Formats: sequence, structure tokens, C-alpha cells
Amino acid sequence: MTDLRKMYDDLVRFETMVWAAVDARLQAESELTLSNLNVMLVIDSTVDCRVLDIAEALAITVGGTSQAVDRLEKRGLCVRRANPTDRRSSIVELTAEGTTALRRAEPVFDAELARLLSDPLSETQLTSVASGLQQLRVAMSPAASS
Repeated sequence: MTDLRKMYDDLVRFETMVWAAVDARLQAESELTLSNLNVMLVIDSTVDCRVLDIAEALAITVGGTSQAVDRLEKRGLCVRRANPTDRRSSIVELTAEGTTALRRAEPVFDAELARLLSDPLSETQLTSVASGLQQLRVAMSPAASS
């Protein structure tokens, strides 16, 4: 029988270690933090992206997301513009500088993920871990609990 406490401990500690390693490499090679990259990836992939869209995609608070967008905006990496369909929200877009920074960081991110996740596992193991994590995440989603 699987020791769920041990599994939990391994999962949480591994996530912390992966985050720290990816973040360090991104900062060293692209001058972006992993937090910044995560927000920028959502902005880049979401049409008419709102702060709420980022918060939902990253499973973080709207307040924290708004502060993250503020930090990116101060660096000139994104801008907010009026939302033509909802005066209560803004559309967040990457600037040209933000897009350049994102494209520079993506290969660094991918290489570090490969080093930390793909290299130690066989393809079968990697597929199994990915599938299991996806199932767990779906089960935890707000839609699953309603």
C-alpha cells in the first residue's frame, strides 16, 4: 500500500526543488523569474487576457496576480488596456520587449524542464507521472467539486 504521507512529502519537496532550479537558471540566463515567466506564458497564450484569466490559469489569487502584472508593467514587459466588453476589467498584453524576453526565456525553461523531468525518467515513467498529475489536478479543480 502506498504511503500517502510520504508521497505528499515527495511531491511537495520535489516541486520546491524544481521551482528553485528552474527559477535560478531563468534568472541567470534570461533575467526573468519563474513567477514572471508563468504570468507571461498565460498572457501570451490567452486572447484578450484579463487578470482573472491569469489567476485562474495559475491557481493564484486575483490580488496576487494583479501585483504580478503590476511588476511586469513596471518593467515594460506588459501593458493593460481598457476591455471593450467590460469596463470593470482590463486586457493585459505583452509589449514587444515582453515578447522578446519571453521568446528568449522559453528555450531556457524547456531545457531545464527536460534536465529535471525527462532526463531522469523513461518515456513510460514520464507519461505515467504526467497522466497521474493531470488526473489529480482535474479532480481538484473547482468544476470537479460542483
